[in-house]
Amino acid sequence: MPEQTMDSRSTGGKSISIYKKTLDQLIGMTERMTLEEGRNSTIVPFLSIVKRSHDTVRCPGVLTPSFCLILQGEKKLYLGQDIFHYRAGDYVASLLDIPAFGQVVGASEEQPYIGLRIDFTTQEIASVVVEAEILAEPKEKDLTSAAFIGKSDANLLDIFYRLLKLIDKPKEARFLSELLKKEMIFNLLSGDFGHLFMQKVLFDQRADGVAKAIHWIQENYTHSFTVEELAKSCNMSTSGLHHKFKAITTMGPLQYQKQLRLQEARRLMLSGPVGATTAALTVGYESPSQFNREYRRLFGQPPLQDIKTLRKASGSAEFEDPI
Repeated sequence: MPEQTMDSRSTGGKSISIYKKTLDQLIGMTERMTLEEGRNSTIVPFLSIVKRSHDTVRCPGVLTPSFCLILQGEKKLYLGQDIFHYRAGDYVASLLDIPAFGQVVGASEEQPYIGLRIDFTTQEIASVVVEAEILAEPKEKDLTSAAFIGKSDANLLDIFYRLLKLIDKPKEARFLSELLKKEMIFNLLSGDFGHLFMQKVLFDQRADGVAKAIHWIQENYTHSFTVEELAKSCNMSTSGLHHKFKAITTMGPLQYQKQLRLQEARRLMLSGPVGATTAALTVGYESPSQFNREYRRLFGQPPLQDIKTLRKASGSAEFEDPI
């Protein structure tokens, strides 16, 4: 499928200038901090800063409920059959755990990739919906993927500006940062993609059982199951579960389990002296040959060759965060 990019907004020259100035201010605030390569934690519990001074290979991971704003650089997100290309000013949000691939492109020492990441929970979203008495219905009856890309506005950038300023105020940071987090969620709920946050499946497992099925697979990905068994345990029809599961995660239940298994096996091999057979058995495979076939199909190379390539490319055993 062709790559998808965010369309530039038709904004007046003055507005564009102010927007760019705000982005530059945020970049300047991060540059005054000592940032190591990769993901950097901050005094604000849910805020981290991601820096990459070089391109990365297409690396796997699992999107978790989070929101990431790109301040500088570009990145590709591979989600199912879709490829999203986003850059400075764009953001990517994930509302559930979804296997995906991420890749930084065009980064350098002079112009590193810089992203601001906010971690949140569906419970926090629901809390803002209730407290702010927000009423919103999906624009379409069909379920939509629980990960999407949008374009930030001046209000959102201002919240990030105030959030970064709190890093220098440790006594105030914990309390005030939570208020800013609520404001940020409210901003997202009020924006163009607010209806995506309102899908009942994200909050109520009794609504149709998809969230329950996703959670069960995450907790039991090493165990074998059939879609029929999973659907029955979630009080759904087999076809209903498969359709709704794929609409939200971009893949079916068995493919979702397979990617969790393979990515965990890859992490085990990359992080320590674990062979392919041991990794395969650890994540639930009974046949090493089947593991090798499926691993190569997903990652493009046999396990050991893939791990050598990754180590040579990155110089470390670190996984690239999809967002």
